[in-house]
Parts: sequence; structure tokens; C-alpha cells
Amino acid sequence: MPRPLSRVDTPLPSGHLAPVIQALILDLGNVLAFHDNALLFARLAERGGKDPALLARQLLGPDWLAANRGELDAEGIRARVCGQLGVDIPMEEFAPLWSCHFRIHQEVLPMVERLVGRVKLVLLSNTNVLHVQYLLPRLPLLSRFDHLVLSNEVGMVKPDPEIFWEALRRAGVGPRQAAFFDDMQEYVEAARALGIQGEVFTDAQTFQGQLRRLGLEGQGE
Repeated sequence: MPRPLSRVDTPLPSGHLAPVIQALILDLGNVLAFHDNALLFARLAERGGKDPALLARQLLGPDWLAANRGELDAEGIRARVCGQLGVDIPMEEFAPLWSCHFRIHQEVLPMVERLVGRVKLVLLSNTNVLHVQYLLPRLPLLSRFDHLVLSNEVGMVKPDPEIFWEALRRAGVGPRQAAFFDDMQEYVEAARALGIQGEVFTDAQTFQGQLRRLGLEGQGE
């Protein structure tokens, strides 16, 4: 997979004003939308009469990875989960159940919206087709992002370095010109290893301070 050209990391000529950070790469889960996996496994387990902890161990394995890599379509996800549950749940019931654990992070959205058109906005998410179908209509802000790098569409998952290079390539910037926010320390460290300014996302107030330190908070105000 082609990496961004090194020239995008070179300084701008004297007299050209531009933010040091020219691309903001954001995770989806627990950044733009909260996800409570314990709730998901509890509700699935209740539907199938299973133990939630056992079900979580069964699902958080090859099937979960296959879904995130796009190797399972919507029907494939339904079939695999129903197989673990031992019940056949029709898609019209399964799809909302599979996404019951999401809650939009309303507090952080205005902070990101203020950056639309001022830096490249890129979503970088480990996700699957059903979660994408559920969240896109509930996060209209994503339609204003420059690029959506979704693991199920590109066939790669964080922390694979190649998925970060793909996000940089689409943004048209080099690592030093990009900042990446994720709630997972492991993924932040993977980004930092490539030279990206990696930041652990914790809450909206901390995020605001992190944007300020990056020179992004308050642009356009």
C-alpha cells in the first residue's frame, strides 16, 4: 500500500501560514460515540439464555476480528452471533440489538464541528458493517469529514501500521502534520511509532485542552 510522499512533511516556505497540525484523525468508539460492550454482551446473552462473560469471550475472538476486517457482511455477522447464542434472531431484530450499546457523545461534537474546513478531518475506526449502518445516520457530522477510513472497508485494523498510513495518504499529509485521538493506549502508541502526534482520548474537557495545545481549539472563533 503506498505511503504518503515524504515531501508533505517538509516545512512550508517562509511567509506561508498554516497550522502545524493539518489533519485530525479521530477514532469513533468512545470518542464520537460511547460504546458499552458489557451492555451489548449482557443483552445478547439475555436473548440467548447465555452467560454474558462466556459470550464475550466467545465473540471477542476470530469472529469479531473477521467482522472488523470486512470478511463478514451483515448476514455473516448475524449468522455467527446467532450460532454462538444458539438462537436464530431475524435481521430486523438483530441489527438494533447488535448496536444497542452506542450513545452519541454530544459534548464533543461541537468541538470537532468547529474544525470542519480548517484541518483535514479523518475518521479511523475498527468497526463492522452493521455498526456503520447504525451510526452514520446518527452522526451527520461524519458527512462533513474529509475521509472515513473504516476497517471493514479497507480490510485492516488498528494497530496495523498500514491502516494509519492509509489515513495519512487520504489526508495528503505526513505523520508530523497529523494528530490522532483514540481511547486505546495501544493504538495511540502505534500512531506515535510512525511519527504521528498521538493523544489518548478520555473526556470532552481533556480533549478541548489537547486541541488547544495542538493549536486547533478556537480556530474560526
